[in-house]
Formats: sequence, structure tokens, C-alpha cells
Amino acid sequence: MPRPTGQSQVRPGELRVNVRPRGDNGRVTAERYARHLLLPEVGPAGQQRLRDARVLVIGAGGLGSPVLLYLAAAGVGRLDVVDDDVVDLTNLQRQVVHGTAAVGGLKVESARARLLDLNPEVEVVVHPERVTAANVMALVEHADVVVDGTDNFATRYLVNDACALAGVPLVWGSILRFDGQVSVWWRGHGPCYRCVFPTPPEPGQVPSCAEGGVLGAVAATIGSVQATEAVKLVVGIGEPLVGRLLVHDALSQRWRELTVRRNPACAVCGDEPSITEPTDLVQACAPEPVGVRTIEPRELAALLHGPAGVRLVDVRGDGERAIAAIEGSEPVHLDAFRSGEALPELARTPADVPLVITCKSGARSAEAVRLLREATGREARSLDGGVLAWARDVDPTMATY
Repeated sequence: MPRPTGQSQVRPGELRVNVRPRGDNGRVTAERYARHLLLPEVGPAGQQRLRDARVLVIGAGGLGSPVLLYLAAAGVGRLDVVDDDVVDLTNLQRQVVHGTAAVGGLKVESARARLLDLNPEVEVVVHPERVTAANVMALVEHADVVVDGTDNFATRYLVNDACALAGVPLVWGSILRFDGQVSVWWRGHGPCYRCVFPTPPEPGQVPSCAEGGVLGAVAATIGSVQATEAVKLVVGIGEPLVGRLLVHDALSQRWRELTVRRNPACAVCGDEPSITEPTDLVQACAPEPVGVRTIEPRELAALLHGPAGVRLVDVRGDGERAIAAIEGSEPVHLDAFRSGEALPELARTPADVPLVITCKSGARSAEAVRLLREATGREARSLDGGVLAWARDVDPTMATY
């Protein structure tokens, strides 16, 4: 984590994007944007810049929801929304652009309907697809500002690299549990994401929101800052978060500001860059440990109902187990595997009793199987697909998350 080293090097009003007129003779509605027009820093000229702007929002989830709602309300002329996911009931605690009626439908379609209801003057273009190296440049190059509302490292690095290569400012945010971070990465004016975070963490080192949880209102806090930064960049007002990283602790309700600088050795925006085109960051995804034996959900169900019995261990935390757990599973947190605390007792499981380990989707259980085998020699099997696959193939009444 970078340390605070002073004030930002960007002066108020110094940076704004080069917004291209839409060419459709669109004009702003004075009544709708009256509170903006009263601001001398915005006024009719600034509101027209918003009307002309194209903002790409990647992710229509926890961060994307407040970003999209406030940018649509602000009158951004065109919003491109990228997300290949569908709305799940567990999303609604923080993804407020969606409603209960949208569960099961595409997030981009749900978001478009809500945004057009909020402001029919905005053009909303949806992209129900995953961002990859093959499509990211085409998405980014036509945007005036890109807002990153994603929740995985592979996409964050990919989007950062594309924005740096295209010279497009990237408004980035990240949330987990009660904490959040936000900054603006803009090559040529300040650092990019890789300058500050050169490499992604090891798989499993940082839990996702699905594993660690997140307070829904934290998404609103960070997403609202992202929306504000996007508006400032378009209109050309204030002091953008270029060269500054804000860190928010919601439990203490404190903000810290850290000064961050361009790294001359950065792989994408440094003096001798090694990244000259976007590349999918395969290594950032959860690995499939070599040699780990798995078991299919239906095979496990047969064992559980058979005479021999089975020892079923769940490596998730109590919060995840409270949402959905296979009956008869015993909790042993993955941290107890990593520390070695749980391994001796598990290794004493009789050899004729199958030992099966499960988690949400199979990645953490596979790690636990590997750790147990390497430390003790005791073999176990990982439930392929975890409780999600169990709910799909064995018990469709089970809640999922």
C-alpha cells in the first residue's frame, strides 16, 4: 500500500476530457437539470458537455449501480453498460439499480430499463458480454471516460491496460466488507493502476465479496464518489483524483488520502513498457490444483445415503454456511488448513471413510485437499462445483449466493 506523501499535483480545473459533440442537435432540458444549471461551475456549458459525453461503465453490480443511476440523472448523453451476468436475489442488498422483478434476467437489460425510467433523455447502450482482450479496446476507444465497477482482478488489470493504451481516464473503485478505495488512473496525467499495484495478488489471497461479504451502503459510498469524479472529468471542474488514492473505513467513518505517482518501470505506462496490447490475465483466476481428486454432486449424494458413510468438511466461514450448506457437513475454515491447525485431526479420519471437502464453487476446497495431502499424505476429494453445483444437481430448493 502506498504511503501518503503530500498533496495532489493536479490543480483545480486543470483536467477535463476532450468531449466530442454528439452531432444530433441535442439540447439539455432546463427544468430537469435546474440544480446543475444553478452551479456556476457547471451551468449551461457544463451541462451540454455532459449531454455530449460518452461514459463506459464496466459492471452493473454494486459499484455500477450508483454510478449508472447518478450519471443518468446527471444527463450524460450516452452510457455504455457492460456486464454478462444475470440478476440474483443476493445482489439486491447492494445492487440498487435492479429490483426483485428483474431476478433471473440480464443485469444490463434491468439497468437499461431503470435508467431510461429515471431519465429518458439518456441513450443507454448495453453489452451483455464479458470483457476480454478481444473486445476491450473497441469498448474503451470510443469512450470519453471509463468507470470500473468490476469485482475481479483479471478484469481490473485488463481494463486498466486498455485505458492506459488508449489514453482514456479510468475511474476505479473497489469494495470489500466495510472498506473501499477509489482513484482516477490517467496515463499522461498521473499513474495507472499497475503503477500502484504492479501485480495481482495470489489466487485466494484476497476474498471476493461473495466470500468475505460487503456492507451494501459501502457500495453506494464508493460508487457515488466514482460518479462524481466522472462528472468532474467531463465538465472540467474541481480537483480530480488523479495521483490520489482515497481509502474509506466505514466502521470508523474515516477517509485517508494517499498520494500515488507514476512508476517509470510500469509495465504498461512506464518508460519502457512491456505491455503494448491488452492480454487476458489468466493467472489471476483461481487455480485448479494439480492432481486434486474431485467428486461429482450426485456421486456424493449416493455416498451420503450409502451404508459406508462419508466425512464432509465445509471450509467456508459461518456467514456463507448460514446462507447455504449441505446437511451433515462440518465446518473447518480454510484458514485452519493454511495454518496447519486442522490437518492432524483430519488426517486421523479412518482410511475406509471417504473424506470430502466443499466450499462455494470448488476452488477453496481444492486448495484444502492439496494442503492436507502435502502435509499429511491423507487423500481427500473436492466437491466439484461446490454447494452451487449441489444446489443445481441435487437439491434445487437450496438457497444460493
